[in-house]
Amino acid sequence: MKLKTTGPLFIALAAILWGLDGILRRSLFTLPPITIVFYEHFIGTLIIFPFLLPALRKKAVSPRHFGSLLWISFLSSLLGTLWFTTALTKVGFISFSVVFLLQKLQPIFAVSAATLILKEKITPAYLKWAALALAAAYFVTFPGGQVNLQTGNQTALAALFAVGAAFAWGSSTAFSRFTLLEYSQTTVTGLRFLLTTIMAFFAVFILGQSPSLSAPSTSQLGRLLLISLSTGLVALWIYYKGLKLTQAKVATIIELLFPLTAVLIDIFLYKNVLALSQYLAAAALFFAVYQVSRLNRVKSKKPKGWRAQGVPRRAPAVLKRV
Repeated sequence: MKLKTTGPLFIALAAILWGLDGILRRSLFTLPPITIVFYEHFIGTLIIFPFLLPALRKKAVSPRHFGSLLWISFLSSLLGTLWFTTALTKVGFISFSVVFLLQKLQPIFAVSAATLILKEKITPAYLKWAALALAAAYFVTFPGGQVNLQTGNQTALAALFAVGAAFAWGSSTAFSRFTLLEYSQTTVTGLRFLLTTIMAFFAVFILGQSPSLSAPSTSQLGRLLLISLSTGLVALWIYYKGLKLTQAKVATIIELLFPLTAVLIDIFLYKNVLALSQYLAAAALFFAVYQVSRLNRVKSKKPKGWRAQGVPRRAPAVLKRV
């Protein structure tokens, strides 16, 4: 096992890009969520398809890993997005609501899945820094630690959808790394977008939103293209490049930089003054994420034929690995 620092940097960059996503999506509020999901993935598929075909020719995807990609596409890209959007709808898109509180459960689902699927070990040091990161992310999101629970009689239903979204996104982290251990980030990103496009297309009709397929204006389609080239397709490709070199338990904590980015946007773009607790929590979050990143250790793959030819583990320096 050896320390990998490059992977966490890519994860952090992707999280920062996701934090900018809300700005780009503001002009899409007139479109149904499922229509946005479809067009975002359709445009992304068109962009990555010329790169996906050579990757698939180089290495075909096994049935087991294809099943993992189906699960990721359906649960994370489709249901996770719809569940979270539905949860926000139930509480009137109130920022400091129970929906955002329960979304913070995502790392717990991710770590649980990483333990079961990837056999990643949870050490006392990891628990200490992960707990600090979660607590800090909470206070970054909620000024003074106050959660708005007065969001109407749909709050309980919204909470259920929020937990579902946290489970969908959290568990998909482990399944994504499981597939990335065998295939390139281009293969995994491309197939995820392609499969989600197909699923979302049928979901548009199932949910009775087929008229909305012709609803996007030229400016909205341009905005969807911009999203694909920044916070959508490109951000996921960068994230997968990092996840390939990062343990899932580490990646899910680094992703907590996402709400921090959103808060910083409030400061610099919308000139909102933060509570003192948010500034202190931001510093604590940065420190905790750094400490968790230092715990990232992944196995280095030995070239094929290394063990098969009987070369000892500690070979003399004059011998070349084949």
